[in-house]
Amino acid sequence: MLIFSGFTVDAAAQTSHAQSVTNSQIVAGMKKAAIFYRESVASHGGYVYHYTPDLSRRWGEGEATDDQVWVQPPGTPTVGLAYLEAYRATTDRYYLDAAQSAAEALVYGQVQSGGWTNSIDFNPRGNRVARYRNEKGRGRNTSSLDDGQTPSALLLLIRVDKALNFNHREIHEACLFGLNSLLMAQYPNGAFPQVWDDHQNPQPVAVPAGYPDYDWIHKGRIKEYWNMYTLNDNVPGYVVETLIAAYETYDDKRFLQSVRKLGDFLILAQMPEPQPGWAQQYNFEMKPIWARKFEPPGISADETQEVISTLLRIADFTGDSKYLKPVPEALNYLQRSLLADGRLSRYYELRTNKPLYMERNGRDYVLTFQDSNLPAHYGWKTTSRLKALRQAYDAKVHSDSPTPPGIASDSDARQIRLPDAVKRALSGLDDEGRWLSVSDGELLVGQLRLPKGTRYISSAEFSRNLALLSQYLMSDAATQ
Repeated sequence: MLIFSGFTVDAAAQTSHAQSVTNSQIVAGMKKAAIFYRESVASHGGYVYHYTPDLSRRWGEGEATDDQVWVQPPGTPTVGLAYLEAYRATTDRYYLDAAQSAAEALVYGQVQSGGWTNSIDFNPRGNRVARYRNEKGRGRNTSSLDDGQTPSALLLLIRVDKALNFNHREIHEACLFGLNSLLMAQYPNGAFPQVWDDHQNPQPVAVPAGYPDYDWIHKGRIKEYWNMYTLNDNVPGYVVETLIAAYETYDDKRFLQSVRKLGDFLILAQMPEPQPGWAQQYNFEMKPIWARKFEPPGISADETQEVISTLLRIADFTGDSKYLKPVPEALNYLQRSLLADGRLSRYYELRTNKPLYMERNGRDYVLTFQDSNLPAHYGWKTTSRLKALRQAYDAKVHSDSPTPPGIASDSDARQIRLPDAVKRALSGLDDEGRWLSVSDGELLVGQLRLPKGTRYISSAEFSRNLALLSQYLMSDAATQ
């Protein structure tokens, strides 16, 4: 869920630090990379996902013009938050100014309903323009929680607002307007939709989830599923982190209450036995429903793991153990649902718990229990995070130590041995201040597939490296 890949600093592995790399070299490398990214890569203060090395082409969810920047991570908010990490580590105002520019780009692209779409088009006649609050846009007025779009934008605005001592009027007002709109979008039972506009119609339903009593394969499809209760793409996890940041920054109890309400909904949304996990979407009667035509109403292992992580976060933040109660059953359910290769299926059929997949038939999709002909554009299987989740749950239950804010997968939650990681980051920086990635031929974020061996610039890679170096400077290891 987190905007940066999870990692921790192994301070015990720093014995060779003094002989390998100096803090001044780290600071110099960070600045070199930031200058390139801010002054050569940025457009209107914002960013997209990927760039060619010569910056002649750029991509977000599809190819982007010079006037388009991306809100959805790893776009503008991700890069802006990395700048803030660098500012915290160095107190160099250059990074705060860069983060402020990113926040100002987001302010421009805030839609009238208070949130953001996945991108911002600074060309009033552009093909991705929306109905912006600044009245320089047109068209849709849809605020989206999908893939962290609005929560990530708000998180950056909150952090920048605080760093500027709440003195930047436009950023401060946009942040509060967006947060108020987010609270208004929450349903009375604590759930959130995938999107909202000016015509949201909350349904006062607070009943536990259950299995549909109809033929869910052929019936129950809802055209505007995005208005329903949504867990897909970690909507609850992103929203919780933003609400917690808002509460800690503005000391407004409404944000604490919203976190509690969302936690209460997640408890209600846990399916009963024999599948005490969670689905991607629910209708107003709390039954799993179809979303896109390749997203059936099964139990989703990916969303289930994300909900467990979110409940641990809510329990830690509120100090209320009731949010831990659904976790053991869910962990046990996932354990007995593991595939032969140790992964989890994205979907499991309702009641039978058979791994559920799709095959393409022209433009249509056909449900199948076979995994031999899966469409390549979607993650039909997901990495098991059970070990990390169970450890986090046990730590919370059996000690007073806090649960980390977000649980990375077992493969990502790694102990980085510094200075090796720092040396790799610094050595990977070229003479122009670029971190160049090399395509392995697989799909990148944004459904871009570059030929194997193609070099490109990645906002995700820049943000990870800048955050890594910044967090190292703030660690005990940097003083040894």
